[in-house]
Amino acid sequence: MPENREDKAREGKGRPPSAFDQTFLTGVSGVTEVLLLRHGQQRIDVDAATIGDWIDPPLSEQGRLQARLLGEALSLKPIDAVFASNLRRAAETAAEIARHQEVAVEHVDDLREVEVFRDIPPEKTALEFLGKELLDAVRERMLNERNWDVYPHSESSYDFKKRAINAIEAAIARNAGERIAVVCHGGVINAYVGHIIGSRYDMFFRPAHASVSIVASGEGRRILRLLNDTHHLTTAEGDFATY
Repeated sequence: MPENREDKAREGKGRPPSAFDQTFLTGVSGVTEVLLLRHGQQRIDVDAATIGDWIDPPLSEQGRLQARLLGEALSLKPIDAVFASNLRRAAETAAEIARHQEVAVEHVDDLREVEVFRDIPPEKTALEFLGKELLDAVRERMLNERNWDVYPHSESSYDFKKRAINAIEAAIARNAGERIAVVCHGGVINAYVGHIIGSRYDMFFRPAHASVSIVASGEGRRILRLLNDTHHLTTAEGDFATY
């Protein structure tokens, strides 16, 4: 295992960890840094797509640019392991990160996005199957409740969060004291960060495409360090952030 980066930082400051260091896992040994990365923008017409098309679209041209910018920004950080959802938009984004690192991408099925409308026939659109009135009703409920269980014919909130959180915890357990990247989806990031901070919402914020959130893990605790950073998507050519 490489020398822990928190140890090296603390040695450079020449002091033992303070109470705040210990509380927030700064300047202490054995800390795992988890980069939670949303995939780039996907290529899809949300209103016209069938359920089958909606589940696993590839990156759009904008999404490929976002993935490249994310990979280049993270190339300055040595990453010890890269995990990704097996859906194309996440796998393609992860490939851009891994090509700057000396690691291969490990695809994890349980990092896939929440399966909204999973049990609707794949050749149907949600509008065709549910009808306008019911679809409008569940959208209105989501605006107010922000809970996946408002959607009929879908994976339950409990089952989704159980598999997503367990998948990230398994990656942490395998890479103690290292820096890992988890390339996944907005719902997965909300599930894990919401679990840490005790949010009552399944979606308490909207991660931008190719955004970076960071969690520290150590001493039996999980600490949120960064949420929804997109500064790497602003270049001399323009601002390429999307949601």
